[in-house]
Amino acid sequence: MKSTYTLFFKWLLVTIIVAFLAGSISALFLVSLDIVTQQRTSHVLFVYFLPLAGLAIGLMYYFGAKHVEGGNNLLIQEMHKPKKHIHWKIIPLVFFGTLITHLFGGSAGREGTAVQMGGAVGDAMTQFFKWTKNNRKRLLRMGVAAGFAGVFGTPLAGAVFAFELAKDKSIHWKNAFWTIVASFIAHYSCLAWGVSHSQYALTSFPDLSFQLLFYTVISGLAFGIASYLFIQSKHYFTKLFSHVKIPYLRPMLGGMIILGLFLVFDINQYLGLGVPVIQSAFSTPLNSETFMIKLLLTALTLGAGFKGGEATPLFFIGATLGNLLFLFIPLPLDLLAGMGFIAVFGAATNTPIASIIIGLEMFGLNGILFFGMSTYVAYLVSGKTSVYSSQQMLLKKYSIFQ
Repeated sequence: MKSTYTLFFKWLLVTIIVAFLAGSISALFLVSLDIVTQQRTSHVLFVYFLPLAGLAIGLMYYFGAKHVEGGNNLLIQEMHKPKKHIHWKIIPLVFFGTLITHLFGGSAGREGTAVQMGGAVGDAMTQFFKWTKNNRKRLLRMGVAAGFAGVFGTPLAGAVFAFELAKDKSIHWKNAFWTIVASFIAHYSCLAWGVSHSQYALTSFPDLSFQLLFYTVISGLAFGIASYLFIQSKHYFTKLFSHVKIPYLRPMLGGMIILGLFLVFDINQYLGLGVPVIQSAFSTPLNSETFMIKLLLTALTLGAGFKGGEATPLFFIGATLGNLLFLFIPLPLDLLAGMGFIAVFGAATNTPIASIIIGLEMFGLNGILFFGMSTYVAYLVSGKTSVYSSQQMLLKKYSIFQ
């Protein structure tokens, strides 16, 4: 009995360390991201240096990222079958790489950065506490959950995301317990630093009827198609830039293309995270092409090798597509935007359960039927691939495309 209590308190200590560090790093990252975003929006001149920023990121990763190449895909591989430890240097690399991307106008997100940093923190514990070395999967998932919860303020979704991201044949209750604990501690650690999260206004939840259920399914089909288009676009640009034989020139070339588009078209609102546009999608009709522009710009940015995540751009794509569907589907504008917000992300990343929980944590329990139905339909029709090429899906998936 004594050894059981001792082991419990040992794991509690490790969990607190992982969660606090991951939550604190997420807080620092969010504050830094706000600063560089404000700088770029106040001084549009930064965008003109995007190709040089791409070259800097390319060189930084080419000479400094040995053994940590792959980003989220590396993390997924290690969570699935642990082989080699994730070096701590992935934290400064992805941290500064993402800040550079956003400062100079790349279209990217933030969850990939937080998840990679959290995963690296969790994995580092096996170096400090040798008795944890046989529990790398648990530590990696704790770190992933902590990073996700810290950056989005959705602790329960963060814990579920950590298990959906990388397939595991069986989920032991101890792993689930400590992952949930880490996720909540990281969330409150981030809040303790005075960091707030983006808020989106969704208050319209009509009573569900067969007619509204039909419209919800139709909406889910549209969100699934958008997810499929994003997945294919990202893989297309990744493959396209792989033809550039010198790796560190790829983001520079991508930066030149984005700069050219910036000089010809008015795409300023699509650069960076695009949170103001997402918030507008819940209340104000937007241009019909908004979601597709963000989709292509993000696929181009990430495919070229810039750093950042997919989540917030997928939120953007989904919310603005839902905004467009308001012209054809008799559901409230904010509800359609909210459904798209979570459904496109859940389908593209193959994390539908976590995505539904994001909806519940952000928008409340009243929307559970709309969130659940639209996300599940989108997930089913979005194709048997993922934005993460190494991902093995936890749930069986069908597709109208493949």
